[in-house]
Amino acid sequence: MPVDFWSPLRLSIEIASVASLIVLMLGLAAGRMMAVRNFRGKAVVETLFLLPLVLPPTVVGFFLIVIFGRNSPAGQAIEWIFQQPLIFTWWAAVTAAVVVAFPLMYQSAKTGFESIDEEIEHAGRVDGAGEWKLFTYISIPLAWKAIIAGFILSFARALGEFGATLMFAGNIPGRTQTASTAIYLAIESSNMQMAWLWVASMVGISFVMLVLVQGLRR
Repeated sequence: MPVDFWSPLRLSIEIASVASLIVLMLGLAAGRMMAVRNFRGKAVVETLFLLPLVLPPTVVGFFLIVIFGRNSPAGQAIEWIFQQPLIFTWWAAVTAAVVVAFPLMYQSAKTGFESIDEEIEHAGRVDGAGEWKLFTYISIPLAWKAIIAGFILSFARALGEFGATLMFAGNIPGRTQTASTAIYLAIESSNMQMAWLWVASMVGISFVMLVLVQGLRR
């Protein structure tokens, strides 16, 4: 099998893995906050969290360029700290994957936390558990199925990200060329054999991920 088959697939898995871990932490924090707190503007905040689910990937990519591009304050700060811009790097691909995968993790975590019986958490508080212990020893274990399902779905979404990644991270072989962008280029160059190999690999991985999620929901 051609050597260059593995590079985009390996990059896709690496980027999706790192992005999923970041999304897991962000999703748990945001899901917990939105599940237990009521505040003015909560609906607006939740809409912003879910917006990447419905926005076209090119729009997400555009916003990432505006926010983290070399002419933006955030982009200039990143370039000053790390001595290189974020755009068109491996971490740009991770950032794009995080943005598009976050809503799935957030939704699952929030649903899991909302399903917990409030009396159980109240009993923990009565027994002297602080909010952090309550969160780590009671809330997360009780919502673990929803959390794992959200993590798997986030990984699958990050794995298949294309539009925002192409705009923000580019398509640099060995650095930012994921399987999704490699498939696009393979079709453009009429290399259908490689396109089919990458497509079959992505379908196989995604199928396994969804089977695992369905198993958790039984």
